[in-house]
Amino acid sequence: MPASEGASLTTSSEVVERIRERAQFVRLETVRLISIAKTGHYSSTFSCAEILATLYYGVLRLRHGDPQWPDRDRFVMGKGHAAVGLYPILADHGFFDPELLDGYTRLGNPLGDHPDMTKVPGCDFSSGSLGHNLSVGLGMALGARMTGRDFNVYALLGDGELHEGQIWEAAAAAGHYGLGNLVAIVDRNGYCLDGKVDDIITIEPLADRWRAFGWDVVEVDGHDVPALLDTLLRLRDGAPAKPTAVIAHTVKGKGVGFMERDFGWHLGWLAEQDEAAVIRELKGEK
Repeated sequence: MPASEGASLTTSSEVVERIRERAQFVRLETVRLISIAKTGHYSSTFSCAEILATLYYGVLRLRHGDPQWPDRDRFVMGKGHAAVGLYPILADHGFFDPELLDGYTRLGNPLGDHPDMTKVPGCDFSSGSLGHNLSVGLGMALGARMTGRDFNVYALLGDGELHEGQIWEAAAAAGHYGLGNLVAIVDRNGYCLDGKVDDIITIEPLADRWRAFGWDVVEVDGHDVPALLDTLLRLRDGAPAKPTAVIAHTVKGKGVGFMERDFGWHLGWLAEQDEAAVIRELKGEK
């Protein structure tokens, strides 16, 4: 099955460059939309831009303009505060009118700070409080097995989210049932709202924890598009016998120098002159 109608399944240079361009599109649209909302999560979205772009433009089996296609791959966001980066992709896939983006978070607009599955076409599940969506993904993966469908489920998790106990309950169940169609992608940027993740409660040794719950583990540079694409395509097409945790090592605020590894930008709003400078930096302009 194609990743999306008309999309290539290869890791060719054209596909890789397209994904890189879409990752920058995610960052630039994030800046634009947060300017409308007057507050938002820049750095958490920037750290997963390549992950989102690789999934939606190289891996997920989707049909353009058909968000309810029964055999589509499912994607759930544990770190729902990065939804501002997901919405432009969903619009780009024809799941809703791109003009809705211009009213992001405004009264009556379906696009809120966190995704709502009852309002946003293409959003497979809502998210708000951290820790729930690996359980949701577990249920979807079990549902695929029970109904004889072959779709895969991908859950994007923040590393700070792994402090939540429900994550590990879901991990135990997924390992027990041997859900090879479930992939958890950990955005391992090292920071959360309150500071460094491992200063608050360490989550290391992270790979060993997942393995202890019966998962396979792959570690990858979360900004290296060829490596991400190769890893996720191998998992999608390889019929694994276990669920897989992809630990994607990323940089919080990636792409904007003064935001990188500064947890103070977990939530914020750029002044007009700073926004212009950020846009120039993301576009590679002096």
